[in-house]
Amino acid sequence: MTVRLARITSSPLDVDAHVAAVDDPRMGAQITFVGRVRDHDPDAASGVVALEYTSHPDAEKTLVALAEEAIGTGGAIVAASHRIGRLEVGDAAVVVVVAAAHRGEAYEVSRALIEAIKHRLPIWKRQIESDGTTNWKGLGG
Repeated sequence: MTVRLARITSSPLDVDAHVAAVDDPRMGAQITFVGRVRDHDPDAASGVVALEYTSHPDAEKTLVALAEEAIGTGGAIVAASHRIGRLEVGDAAVVVVVAAAHRGEAYEVSRALIEAIKHRLPIWKRQIESDGTTNWKGLGG
């Protein structure tokens, strides 16, 4: 299992740093996923203007464990980060980069990890809408 980067940070996410972290001549496939703050949500009464993320103190350890679980017994390499703090529309909230010998494994690990992050990483977000409405979203949302 190779997790080369797993970070919870208030700094803007650097996709190129994640790509560099998984660089390996043995790997023939690389998948990059970037989750960004969008300007709408199906549950929102008005447009979304920002998200505010907060995390549990153990969130980074949990991210490492989720990445290791997604890799399983395979040989993939992972770099993943989630940003906390206030993010504006267009800002990257999560980056997952996976390198593997073959595309199938890279896709599988990437999908498994982003789903685990979405449903099991102890990070919560407050959605801020253009009409001033705010809503907290917990694990799994």
